[in-house]
Parts: sequence; C-alpha cells; structure tokens
Amino acid sequence: MPDSLSEYLQQDMECEGLLECFHGLKALDRQIFAVLASASEPLTVDEIAEEVDRERSTAYRAVQRLLQTGFIQKEQVNYDQGGYYHVYLPADPDKMADNMQRMLNDWYAKMGQLIQEFRGKYDQPQQVAPEQ
Repeated sequence: MPDSLSEYLQQDMECEGLLECFHGLKALDRQIFAVLASASEPLTVDEIAEEVDRERSTAYRAVQRLLQTGFIQKEQVNYDQGGYYHVYLPADPDKMADNMQRMLNDWYAKMGQLIQEFRGKYDQPQQVAPEQ
C-alpha cells in the first residue's frame, strides 16, 4: 500500500483495487468476492471455504466482512422438513458502485473542507516584527 495519496494516484488501478481502497478488504476477501462473482449460483460458507482452500471459520470471517461492506448479500434457504441454511451471492454491481460513489463524494467534501481550513490558517499575510 502506498504511503501517500500522490503515490496511490500514480499506481495503475484495477477494479478489485476499489475493494481495498474503499473498505480495506484483505486478499482473501477479494478472492472470495471473485469466487462468488464467477459462481453460477449462490454458495454456502462450506462451498466458499472449499473454493478458496481455507478453513470454514476463516472463510466465514471474510464473508462477514464482505456482508458488512455490502459487497455480498445473504439469502436463507429453507428445508422442506424444517430448518434452513444460508447462501451468499454478490450484491447488485450498480448499488455497490452507487455506494462507492457516495463514499467518494463524502470524502471529497471532507478533503475540500480540510483544504479550506488549511488555506485559512496559512494564507494570512505574514506579520513582520517592527525593527527596534
């Protein structure tokens, strides 16, 4: 990860870089998102864990991070005889993009405010001490 915004802007950005940039997702989170995005149907945590060759608990934590960020959604599947299980699938890409755009707009507004505060603090005429 770059140390500064200028270094970050000089790098080649990829779509998956948005997941890290906006939400700080880890490599496993991005891998699981890719698995779900390429799957032909929603997957259980056990199926996800198998696909990424990780323990179920590790996959589950990554799935929870993806749920919290809104990149995936959870659906409940009911058994005919009672009981249920959950499956996971990618969220609507348009909604994800809209959320990232809102977050970017909020960030931009905050940075603009900080720049104005900086300007107000340092853009004042320098007082010259009178000579004695």
